[in-house]
Amino acid sequence: MKLPRRALIASAVVAGAAAATRGQGVEDKPFADHKLALQLSDWTDAARGLIVSVPNNLLAVYGPDSIAIEVVTFAQGVRLLYAGAAERSHVDSLVSQGVRFSVCMNTIDTIARQTGRAPDLNPHAIKVVAGVARLLELSAAKYTIVRP
Repeated sequence: MKLPRRALIASAVVAGAAAATRGQGVEDKPFADHKLALQLSDWTDAARGLIVSVPNNLLAVYGPDSIAIEVVTFAQGVRLLYAGAAERSHVDSLVSQGVRFSVCMNTIDTIARQTGRAPDLNPHAIKVVAGVARLLELSAAKYTIVRP
């Protein structure tokens, strides 16, 4: 059975994004009892507040060695990882406690095409090809996905 060209191209893009994302290393805390991925794809005051408070609360409850947390940003959520974001000090503090922050480069590329310039990013941001592909990878690694 011959697949249509569009289906082949779409399959190649998804496989390529997943392969490129895999290199980011899901298991940086192999002995963590809990694994959490937080999805940030919108830019409301409530989402911004929760995306900082939830990791802080969980680190206080479980301790930084017992929980692995990654915040995955895409769409409007990538603003959290702009170099000049108001939340920068909170992000940097969480990074120092072992929380990872991923930024979707598909979104950043779209912003660059629309504005003529890619935004400067927080140097702690882990660049991933696709935010949703990263969430799928984390889910496969038994991370619980939460969208606060």
